[in-house]
Amino acid sequence: MDSGSSRSVENTVNRVYPGQLIPKMNTSKKMSTLANPPSILEMPREIKKSCRDRQVEITIERIKMAKSIKEKQSNDLEKVAFKRKADGEEKPAGKKEAKMIELDSPLITLPLPHIPLKNIMDVEVKLVYVDEEDVSYEFVKSFMPTGIRPIYRAAEIVYPLRVLNFSIPPQIDKWLQVALKDASSCYRQKKYAVAAGQFRTALELCSKGAALGKPFEASSEDIASVASFIETKLVMCYLRMRKPDLALNHAHRSIVLNPAYFRNHLRQATVFRCLERYSEAARSAMIADYMFWLCGGSEQCISKLIKLYWQAMIEEAITRTESFSVMYTPFATKIRADKIEKVKEVFTKTHPAYVDYIYTDLQGFHMLPQTVDWSSFPPQQYLLTLGFKSKEDGKFLEKVSSRKLPTFTEHKTPFGLLTREDTVRHMETMGKRILPILDFIRSTQLNSSLHACSGVMEKLQYASLLSQLQRVKEQSQVINQAMAELATIPYLQDISQQEAELLQSLMADAMDTLEGRRNDKERVWNTIQKVGRIEDFLYQVEDSFLKTKKLRTARRQKTKMKRLQTVQQS
Repeated sequence: MDSGSSRSVENTVNRVYPGQLIPKMNTSKKMSTLANPPSILEMPREIKKSCRDRQVEITIERIKMAKSIKEKQSNDLEKVAFKRKADGEEKPAGKKEAKMIELDSPLITLPLPHIPLKNIMDVEVKLVYVDEEDVSYEFVKSFMPTGIRPIYRAAEIVYPLRVLNFSIPPQIDKWLQVALKDASSCYRQKKYAVAAGQFRTALELCSKGAALGKPFEASSEDIASVASFIETKLVMCYLRMRKPDLALNHAHRSIVLNPAYFRNHLRQATVFRCLERYSEAARSAMIADYMFWLCGGSEQCISKLIKLYWQAMIEEAITRTESFSVMYTPFATKIRADKIEKVKEVFTKTHPAYVDYIYTDLQGFHMLPQTVDWSSFPPQQYLLTLGFKSKEDGKFLEKVSSRKLPTFTEHKTPFGLLTREDTVRHMETMGKRILPILDFIRSTQLNSSLHACSGVMEKLQYASLLSQLQRVKEQSQVINQAMAELATIPYLQDISQQEAELLQSLMADAMDTLEGRRNDKERVWNTIQKVGRIEDFLYQVEDSFLKTKKLRTARRQKTKMKRLQTVQQS
């Protein structure tokens, strides 16, 4: 799309959707795919207290329910497969072939098709800026007709141990209802600033115990559901006001309060897009699509729109980056070393400007929106190859990704305190070189085979650097984002007991940090970082010892040879 047509599309969209942020979309760079062509408002005090006091219990419940949902989905898939076998049905040949692509097949380099800006805005209008008036959808959803999976809502998924009444949802407090009604009326009249103020008032009412009609009998999960509903409303108001920076924390909090609702993740993706953080927007869209399927979404048209958005964000993330280039290679069997070398050779020919260091991600396999099908496990998987202009970036990524718990440990004095200059240098290194690359890698990777909390730990360590520099607003946004990711992890992958305990500790420490609470112990992520520094120090000592030993042995051999020569000559 040339610059003239791009400006025309922007002007048209500005006229049709005047309340939305529309950053200019750059389409000068393309991604390669090796494949056959595929068809700041504070959180209410009561909510914070409830979240902190019940953090461990809530996390355990989420893990249990996430496992039960996955088991149910697995049983549903087995029943469908059995029925197909009994009826003599077979999957479409094209779909089967797409799953069995091997690296031995001819490798074809294809550009990622461009998604017009208008299509992206259409998705947001249909799925993000939906004026949901009835807060009761947060509590309960009646079951679908027989043969269709039920849609589980927040109260069912996040708090499974509570017995739900599927006929009568909790009664909203009458004063809160009035506030929400007035706020929604202003929103529909496009008085977004006034609506935001009234939604903030509604959130304050929640903090004072006015969420439900019977405040003394209200459970913390029901209050959280109401608060999540209001947070999403604030996200939409600030987006309409073209203030995505104000919407960011509300988007994160809505996910912390209700991680199972797909629109919360999609709204977060929209906020990231407006802030031109496209890799993070792509990951949020990917999770939104997965959550939509996992919680029983059966409307294919909605899933296609979400996948379109996910694809557009990946394309824009690749287009905007200048430090690396990307190639995805489909596979169906275990990757051997010779195959990786073959992929690197093709990458070198395809992207000759990005061959100073070529990195292949073997820690977790990737999925693309064009071919992903969550109901067919495993979906078509891809091997990600990144090529860098700077050798230092590639080597550093290799080092970070090789750890069991990835952590930033580049310190000149491993056990000494950081000076302000070192802190600034490390913050810039993480913020501009490390985190953007890790965010891009995770934009097509639902979970990592390395560790459940990989990708979140680095953000929390980055928040510690921001805290040392007293950049409180940025620190708050990073921690809120990390908490949203931690709340979502149990739904994305099976986690071990050790990972569950780490998850609980990270959530509790993150909540304490947001509230400004201090204790005698270090935060979990700082302790892990210190352990990483000790490991680095030990490896350096070991390397130094082995090098010295090798030099000594060489000197002795050389001296011995000289003596033998002298004896022979004499």
